[in-house]
Amino acid sequence: VQLVESGGGLVQPGGSLRLSCAASGFTFSSSAMSWFRQSLGKERELVAVITMRSDATDYAGSVKGRFTISRDNTKDTVYLQMNSLKPEDTAVYYCRAGALSFRGLYYPGRGDYWGQGTQVTVSS
Repeated sequence: VQLVESGGGLVQPGGSLRLSCAASGFTFSSSAMSWFRQSLGKERELVAVITMRSDATDYAGSVKGRFTISRDNTKDTVYLQMNSLKPEDTAVYYCRAGALSFRGLYYPGRGDYWGQGTQVTVSS
């Protein structure tokens, strides 16, 4: 199983980035996908989640309205479009495949797979 993130980098406040996570080695369309992030000295936190058929998404309150999660099951890839970036969005971003519960809802999936992470730095 592999999850490979890409698209991170340095961006100025107010800018945009699009992260991608290419999956292989498992049935991508059978699992919820999510993005997490971890900044220095803080615990890893859930940013966004999407169901296996893209019929539902949810976001952490700190990114709602600025970030959009999407997936393409024909390409086994999940995306995170990040707009209006703030310095506090600086973190290593990880994609994950597997089931999870978030805000009282259960998102089905198989396994518990993580990518290696991609650094996002928001700074002027």
